[in-house]
Amino acid sequence: MAKHQTVVEEEEEAPIYGDILEAILTHVPLIDLVPACRVSTSWKSAVFSSLRHLNPVKPWLIVHAQSTRNPYTTTSHAYDPRSHVWVDIEQPSIKYVSTLRSSHSNLLYMQSPFRFVFSSDPLQLTWYTAVAPLVWRPDPIVALVGERVVIAGGACDFGDDPLAVETYDLKTRAWDTCDDMPAILKDSCASTWLSVAVDKTKMYVMEKCSGATHSFDPITKIWQGPYDLRLGQHVFSSVIGFVNDRMFVVGLVGEAENVESVKMWEVKGEMLDMKIEISEMPKELVVKLKGQSPRVSSIGMNSMGNFVFLHNPSDPAEVIVCEVQNGGSFCSWGSVGNAAVDDGSRIVMNLVYTCANVGLGELHQALRSGDRRFTIKEAME
Repeated sequence: MAKHQTVVEEEEEAPIYGDILEAILTHVPLIDLVPACRVSTSWKSAVFSSLRHLNPVKPWLIVHAQSTRNPYTTTSHAYDPRSHVWVDIEQPSIKYVSTLRSSHSNLLYMQSPFRFVFSSDPLQLTWYTAVAPLVWRPDPIVALVGERVVIAGGACDFGDDPLAVETYDLKTRAWDTCDDMPAILKDSCASTWLSVAVDKTKMYVMEKCSGATHSFDPITKIWQGPYDLRLGQHVFSSVIGFVNDRMFVVGLVGEAENVESVKMWEVKGEMLDMKIEISEMPKELVVKLKGQSPRVSSIGMNSMGNFVFLHNPSDPAEVIVCEVQNGGSFCSWGSVGNAAVDDGSRIVMNLVYTCANVGLGELHQALRSGDRRFTIKEAME
């Protein structure tokens, strides 16, 4: 009997390795793979093999919730589509300068008449502080293009040039003035009316209502356009972003009081004149996107890699997730409840959205900092 028991115990303690271990690891949330790498050399190899071949890392959507009351505490919640879970990120609250904002998909910033503070790394481990630009702007367009931050428009008409443009060089840590935004944007030169997207060399700004688009090169300081990104008379509002280095436009079809559908196009060509419809959001997800809002005048879009995340700023309880597959020939749509508003905090919190490529390296670095902690919160389907 004792001999049989010993054999059973040895069988129960037999190590898991090879293909079986890699398959098991595909079901393990990314943040739990960090300690798994420390088990042994073979486990570390299995973790990386599983991520490489079976269930790869996918971009995170991070929702930053800033209290609108003193001391303006900020909390962060990340949705990991690889693991289908929300992750609460416990970290020191972001030092308050002013209302937290985001631009395109990965830049967080705060600005005051005296300081401009921003961060673009995946988990905001590093913040840059600069003196304020020369022109005070309550609602500017902000983007990080290469090594330069572009801040444009959004200034008050009283005394300041509403179309003023300045760039901040991360290397020299100095501001530089540029030519104004195109005059045609004078009545819509604020982030409220414009959608912003960035590739490796340029910033693109599009009027949400008209589709008129311009590009700006911060090195040559040259504006180009307008490009016509109108998507038909039934699209009343649209936003732009890049999906795997390809420009995509997401448009609301119908009218603000009755959104009939949400469609996605790819835009190509030197003059951005080739528009190819990629996909249409399923009807049941359009209902979730609208939520309880009596009208939807525009939507928020964050994109990275082959993922697009959409939300309704008027009712952010649901996040719509679209994974663009097979080069755009197929799109997988889904939705997830927004963990940042699960407790009703949407009433008293300023919600700001960013995307981040978070892998084991970024998580290792964040944990080594000693002031970050990640806790899994089940996704709210």
